[in-house]
Amino acid sequence: MTLNLHYKRKTIFRILGWSLFLFVFFAAAAFTGCDPAYFFARRSHLTDLAADIIRPDFSYLPKIVAPLFYTLQMSVTGTILGSVLALFAAPASSVALQFPAFFRRFTRFVIQILRSFPALVLALIATFLFGLGTFAGTAAITLYTFAIMTKLTYEDADSSNLSAYLALRSMGCSAFPAFFHTVLPEILPSYLTNALYLLETNVRHSSILGYVGAGGIGLILNEKISWREFHKVGAILLLLFLAVCVIESISRALSGLIRREFLLQTSSGLHRKYMLRLLSLALIFLFACCLITQTPPDFSHTSPGNLQHMLSGFLHPNWSFFFSMKKDGLLYLLIETVCISIVGTGIGALIAAPLAFFGTRRFTPVPVCALFQLLVIAIRSVPFLIYGLIFIRVSGPGAFTGVLTLAMCSIGLLTKRFTECLDALDLGPYRALLAMGIAPLAAIRHAIFPQIAPVFASAILYRFDVNIREASVLGLVGAGGIGAPLIFAMNKYNWSQAGAILLGLIVLVWIVDTMSGKLATPKT
Repeated sequence: MTLNLHYKRKTIFRILGWSLFLFVFFAAAAFTGCDPAYFFARRSHLTDLAADIIRPDFSYLPKIVAPLFYTLQMSVTGTILGSVLALFAAPASSVALQFPAFFRRFTRFVIQILRSFPALVLALIATFLFGLGTFAGTAAITLYTFAIMTKLTYEDADSSNLSAYLALRSMGCSAFPAFFHTVLPEILPSYLTNALYLLETNVRHSSILGYVGAGGIGLILNEKISWREFHKVGAILLLLFLAVCVIESISRALSGLIRREFLLQTSSGLHRKYMLRLLSLALIFLFACCLITQTPPDFSHTSPGNLQHMLSGFLHPNWSFFFSMKKDGLLYLLIETVCISIVGTGIGALIAAPLAFFGTRRFTPVPVCALFQLLVIAIRSVPFLIYGLIFIRVSGPGAFTGVLTLAMCSIGLLTKRFTECLDALDLGPYRALLAMGIAPLAAIRHAIFPQIAPVFASAILYRFDVNIREASVLGLVGAGGIGAPLIFAMNKYNWSQAGAILLGLIVLVWIVDTMSGKLATPKT
């Protein structure tokens, strides 16, 4: 009787939860002006544009090589620097490692602020400090990577086995040496996997930093889209696609090596640890080459007066704009940003779930799987601002364009995460149901969904958190949200206005983080 009552309550709460989600989703869709009929009526604009893009101008490829190198240069340097710096900030942020509370709170406060800003905003701020060029882009990618890697690393440290660490601490060992000798070896596979994933992500971020003068391929990409030279746009996106394919292949191989899924063997019989050392030396050499070839910072336009004016504006935000309830006020723009993220994430998750099943060899034949994997890589290789510039020619300026943009970006990331989950799945219950004559869809419903639901939900919450920050700059291309007022305020040196917007973003991301953490916490 008690179990039956518990099951009924659980069913009621599940129904209420889905009802609330659907209400919020459709309310957000109405707020952002989503109109599938309008998009369908203007689909010819998208198909004509896509027809030009898929016929790239191969004669333009030699002119893209140098900007692509600068993009990869910023990605590699920023990812390595940010990941290494995170190793020193993460222990101080961990609760379980028992660092002084002041350092933990201060470090987490700094990380929360940095995580609130997308890489494009960090790059724009860096151009005011270091001038135009790849140095500013590298600084932005470094800070972006540092913030994310620090959070992921201290979360891994908090959930690790700390008995050896506490034993060393009780013997008088300092906190940092104890962390590097006991905790780090345990969480190292997860740390390196996260760094490799961020490297791939940073390639896409770096490819649009030229939009604000931070170097890379983004400047010519935006230029060719603005001039409607879509054959050349296709050539640029083709090179980005190939670069992402290569990076993902390397990442998979290294991730497999890191997690000891296979042993690296050579004809000379070198031991695995020596090969790891060779890989480490190769990584150091690559980092040194990327660092040495960086354009030096330009401080000719930076003065103490300008920095003081910038800092003063950030510390004294425009409170009238911050508390404005008008349509052009901060609250309305933040609500629009959240609604764009909700609808874009929801549509992306809905499409990504079936794509993930088609993209794994465990459920589909190898040729079909390879085809869908290439499709997903192609979707992920296009930077989100480029989607915005493309969709705005179909749906026009406004929040609907932002929804379409974030939906495409969500499809790419969520399909990858979902596929990884399916690849690691225990198929025993599923095969048992098939052997009993159960239909495949019913077997998936009863044997697969219960296993993947928590991981899928966690991935969707993470993507929503990412979309909040990416939606904050979509206004730069007329796709709604807070982005356009922020960029315009910074370009006009209206630092008090920019300070109000940045403060609003910090508060918004903090609220989303808090809510996501509560939703992700399993109920007991």
